[in-house]
Amino acid sequence: MVKLDRLINVLGGYGARVIGSGRARDIELRSVVLHDPTEDAPALGDAFLAVGVASVSAALDLAAAAHAVVAVVRDDADPGADVVAAVRERGIALLVVDPAVSWSQISEVVHGLVFEGRETESGRGPIDLFALADTVAAGVGGAVTIEDQRSHVLAYSGQQDVDPARLETILARRMPAELRALLEERGVFTHLTVSDEPLFVRPSEEHGLHGRTVVAVRAGRELLGSVWVTCDAPLSSERSQALANGAHTVALHLLRSRVSADLERQVESELVSQLLEGTSDAAVVIGRLGLPPGQFRVIALQAHRGSEHHAVTLLAFERATTGFGWSRPGRSTLFGNTVYTVLPCDDDVAAARQWVADLVRNLPRDVTVAAGIGGAADPGELPAGRREADECLALHAAMPDAQPVSYEESWDEILLHRLRTAAATGRTPARGPIADLARHDAANATQYVPTLRAWLEAQGDLGFAAALLDVHPNTIRYRMRKMTDVANLQLDDPRKRLAMLVSLAVDRPAR
Repeated sequence: MVKLDRLINVLGGYGARVIGSGRARDIELRSVVLHDPTEDAPALGDAFLAVGVASVSAALDLAAAAHAVVAVVRDDADPGADVVAAVRERGIALLVVDPAVSWSQISEVVHGLVFEGRETESGRGPIDLFALADTVAAGVGGAVTIEDQRSHVLAYSGQQDVDPARLETILARRMPAELRALLEERGVFTHLTVSDEPLFVRPSEEHGLHGRTVVAVRAGRELLGSVWVTCDAPLSSERSQALANGAHTVALHLLRSRVSADLERQVESELVSQLLEGTSDAAVVIGRLGLPPGQFRVIALQAHRGSEHHAVTLLAFERATTGFGWSRPGRSTLFGNTVYTVLPCDDDVAAARQWVADLVRNLPRDVTVAAGIGGAADPGELPAGRREADECLALHAAMPDAQPVSYEESWDEILLHRLRTAAATGRTPARGPIADLARHDAANATQYVPTLRAWLEAQGDLGFAAALLDVHPNTIRYRMRKMTDVANLQLDDPRKRLAMLVSLAVDRPAR
């Protein structure tokens, strides 16, 4: 089921404004009704679409008669005080959508959210854009490619041609960088941003580009993507109209696909959250997510652009969950400003690091990403894997130029990080041989603490310790003899040596 809050958030992406909270925003929406002026009796439904209603006040009256939870209207004027008062009195949430968004598009989104919720929870596939590409190609008489706003290929017609640029675009699943640069130079993408008219693009033999016509795919004022058709000359008016009509249909399909993806994302996020918080049905949840049985790693990731964290983190989450489940190796959720991904486990961390690298490539270049990779874990151990990933993330955030930190390779630094955290709360001894040596060094400019650390790390090997400090072994021997006069070291006791080594490691800053 889809809740009112979800509908408000999704339509908000198209510029919808909410007036009044109506009933509780967690109320479930089970039905949709469109205004029909030919019917005498009002139809009943939770979401009322005020198609063709002359005023907002009239829409509220009709929505109340339909016992609706939310009324959706198209208007560009600010609601008056009387409308706000009527909304509060009736307890109906009012969503005011920009008139640039058509009723067909609004209906597609609302119906998709309300009626596809149950289908999405049980798993459903993407809308067949390939069949639509074939239909558009038949109408315009040329091979068609449907792309998103980032020039990634969504679908293409089965018609074959000898356009090398199109073939390369399809094989790479995105437009080649050189070709995109050429089209940007020619102003093609600027045209798509501001115009709904088809545009003929001249051929370029150098780039393997034959002639083609492109038209924007838009929802209201938002550019969703584009439809490209190969052609030797500008299309006739009849075929241009067919292409424009096809772009309108593609927009409806992309809206429905976006709604489906949003619902998929919601269900996936809730299931992954269960795994990371701990559940007795971990194996069942793994199966519902479509993941194979076995072990998994948790990846914790944060992203920011300067001081901006929230919007960039949401973008990273969207990129991590783009595409339907079976086309992605992992499953993700979002907690606060951290994206968590559960990834099937390989023998090493190379696959996890590659997953992070692939995600970073799909983010803007000026975004900074920090990531931590937990150790291999059974489904029931994923809460511990999340804690490990969090600690690895903290280490990577402190040294962003390094590669993502993994638990297997950095467990020692994780342990010391935990000890440093405990030390910061005052839980380590303030007195003892290390403290005595540190006070002597501060008062007399001696080097007893670093000498003891080198000797302990070298396990008593004077030559190795001397190399660590770049001094003569006799210097180490002399200092060790003198520092026994300052502190009760008891170097013959292995437990004392271990305790001093841990204390010195905790005091040393993280690498």
